[in-house]
Amino acid sequence: MKKQLKIAMMGQKRVPSREGGIEIVIEELCTRMVQKGNQVTCYNRSGHHVSGSQYDVGKQNNYRGIRLKQVPTIEKKGLAAVSSSFFAALCCAFGKYDVVHIHAEGPAFFSWIPKICGKKVVVTVHGLDWQREKWKSGFGAKFIHQGERNAVKYADEIIVLSKGVKEYFQETYGRNTRFIPNGVNKPEIREAELITEKYGLTKDSYILFLGRLVPEKGIRYLIEAFQNVDTDKKLVIAGGSSDTDEFSQELKKLAEDDPRIIFTGFVQGRMLEELYSNAYIYTLPSDLEGMPLSLLEAMSYGNCCLTSDIAECTEVVEDKALAFKKSDVKDLKEKLQNACVNKDIVQNMKNQAREFICQKYDWDGVVDKTMQLYWRNT
Repeated sequence: MKKQLKIAMMGQKRVPSREGGIEIVIEELCTRMVQKGNQVTCYNRSGHHVSGSQYDVGKQNNYRGIRLKQVPTIEKKGLAAVSSSFFAALCCAFGKYDVVHIHAEGPAFFSWIPKICGKKVVVTVHGLDWQREKWKSGFGAKFIHQGERNAVKYADEIIVLSKGVKEYFQETYGRNTRFIPNGVNKPEIREAELITEKYGLTKDSYILFLGRLVPEKGIRYLIEAFQNVDTDKKLVIAGGSSDTDEFSQELKKLAEDDPRIIFTGFVQGRMLEELYSNAYIYTLPSDLEGMPLSLLEAMSYGNCCLTSDIAECTEVVEDKALAFKKSDVKDLKEKLQNACVNKDIVQNMKNQAREFICQKYDWDGVVDKTMQLYWRNT
């Protein structure tokens, strides 16, 4: 029998929450680790939900067996993540934990704090965050780059979610990492009710994008391409702005002359499930991804997916989805038009997606591999 461990998780905004992919990953990992008899503590930010205070939840001390602790957070753009990560690292360092698991390159800046206090440190790199638009210059860029270097220097193990990032760490730092991709659950398919009532959407009447409204997601290309597609289907863009209100307004300005384009804002719960369940196509036109959880989720609902041809997407979907050339508006328009016309192709992809993705990416297997890394270092 492997010994039960005391585990601390940090780097997320809040658990439970759908504020980002990291929060979803941590919830899936932690609930399963607790079920296996381990003690897990998550250090959450204090303050408001990134998509607005209307999505705040009351303070909780426990969620499905996970111990929840809030750390002080400076609620100012650029400081919320840094401040909460610093205080979380201090708490992890002085807490009675066997393993401190840090998520993302920014929070990994503080990996030295629990390390010098004798803790075993595991870092998951969810993507090369310094490549993202908002971190390409200034203090943020330097902070994230140093976080990456600190992970290399101080972490006992580094987990990566794509083969490309694994190669990057090997070539750049000579550092071996562990490739453990995310998992996905098989969800219940929902009939269109709330989305019909609120947006007039019905089964197969729309193309769906779901994610944060940030430049690297390729939403500009999507809007420009869709505006030239001859179809009566709508384009639904679902997601919050995540500190990018100016970009969100730019997208709405770009789309204002096309009544077929709907912005829902941040969605969760039944509304989210209905959007996934009833889409004609799910599209992810990203220039940059870590491992796109929304793509796994979309396929788990049995969607035909259309993605950019970046490796992080094509590794996930293999030949079970459609692809277009990254950043190529013309190619994206042609692929969208072809999909709208050729319903048989779309249906064929739908028929394959659900079983394929749920068999390929299994959360229980992810947890087992992660726990093996913990045990190696305790």
